[in-house]
Amino acid sequence: MKSVLEALEGNQVKLSVEVDESEFDRNIDKAFKKIAEQVRIPGFRPGKAPRKVLEAQIGVGAARAKALEDAIPEYLTLAVREHEVDLIDTPKVELIEGQESGPVKFDATCEVRPEITLPGYEGLRVEIVNPQFSDDEIDEAVQAELRRRGTLADVDRPAQVGDHVVLDLEGTRDGQPVPGLNVEEWSYEIGRGWVATGFDDQITGAERGEEMSFTLVPNGSEEAADFTVKVIKVQEILVPEVDDAWVAENITDAETVTGWREMIRSRYEEMGTNQMRSTLVDRLTDSLARLVGIDPPESMVQRDLEARFRNTVQQMQSQGIPLEQWLQVTGQDPDSFVAGLREQSEKAVRVDLALRAVAVARGIDVPGADLEAEFAAIATRVGEKTTKVRRLYEQNDAVGDLVWQMRKSRALDWLLHNVTYVDQTGRVMDVDDVVGPDDVPDPDRARDNLHDQTTKDAQ
Repeated sequence: MKSVLEALEGNQVKLSVEVDESEFDRNIDKAFKKIAEQVRIPGFRPGKAPRKVLEAQIGVGAARAKALEDAIPEYLTLAVREHEVDLIDTPKVELIEGQESGPVKFDATCEVRPEITLPGYEGLRVEIVNPQFSDDEIDEAVQAELRRRGTLADVDRPAQVGDHVVLDLEGTRDGQPVPGLNVEEWSYEIGRGWVATGFDDQITGAERGEEMSFTLVPNGSEEAADFTVKVIKVQEILVPEVDDAWVAENITDAETVTGWREMIRSRYEEMGTNQMRSTLVDRLTDSLARLVGIDPPESMVQRDLEARFRNTVQQMQSQGIPLEQWLQVTGQDPDSFVAGLREQSEKAVRVDLALRAVAVARGIDVPGADLEAEFAAIATRVGEKTTKVRRLYEQNDAVGDLVWQMRKSRALDWLLHNVTYVDQTGRVMDVDDVVGPDDVPDPDRARDNLHDQTTKDAQ
């Protein structure tokens, strides 16, 4: 077999493959053996009739057609492997010669993954939420803690933001109850914004016994609903007076107001740091994706979308939730649901292209010893021998994909430690404070973080 690679416009190449007649004859022989299993020839057991007998009975044409059907994908795979063609879609094959006799020639037009450069990645700025709290914010946190420890008292006045109101709530759409919007004697704190945009405004100023009706779009929905609300009670929160004696009596591990404030600060900043780090990869990849200057190839987006949709449905089914029920509860229709997944897929493809570009630009590679260690790690996870795992990757031509996944993980790791982080005020933050000095002991740790950004089908 001979093959030639030719670059075409866009992210396409053409593979021209030629198989000489003697080599293709072996494929015809295999085709005859398959046919022999399916036809009855008097005097021969199934699959035992010689080729010459079969030729006399059915002719060469049927076997040649079968050989073309079976062999062309095999020769194309060999050519793709030989020229290291990074396919992202099924090639379009055109048979040029060999339909009836002689050597076989075919062309395959292949869409390949674009190779891009990524200007600006070294100076990338990523905005994050600073987990440190000002004194004013700590004052608010202390008040929130006190409100949680406060007691509710009925009041005979219009409801204010921060009050609790006990409501009978009814929500309907076209006369039918909306799931989650029908409840009696529900205690709700005004200002939470839990129900719908504008709901809190409607009930602010209401008095005990007042009834009202209005139309709003419930949170998580795109369709309006008709609300009927009756105010049963208006209650305010009475918070305790705080001094050192109250703290010593009521707060574990604190003796003074100052000590309690510092304990609250430490707890809130630890929670803020954890939340910041949990969203770090997503914020970084958002910024990274915006550097990609081309539209993501539709074939890559579609493959990722199909995998994302399938995985989402399977996850719901494993939890016993039919997709139709979930869409109804969340107020989505199938089109908006798929549109949301598609947006994620488009980002995943952009991130895939961007991380490959960073890996190439930084000269990030995977030494053989590291690849062998990865095979061993996979083997441990799946409970198999390393040699079997390696062999399966080799048999499925998946070693290259694994290497690229490791290169992308290391590119992400480099970015995590080398981009500029700024908080919501624009102040530059220290990388160690953001990432954590011991956050990434293993350079391939970032692979887990990439799972939601670039699915296997997009790679």
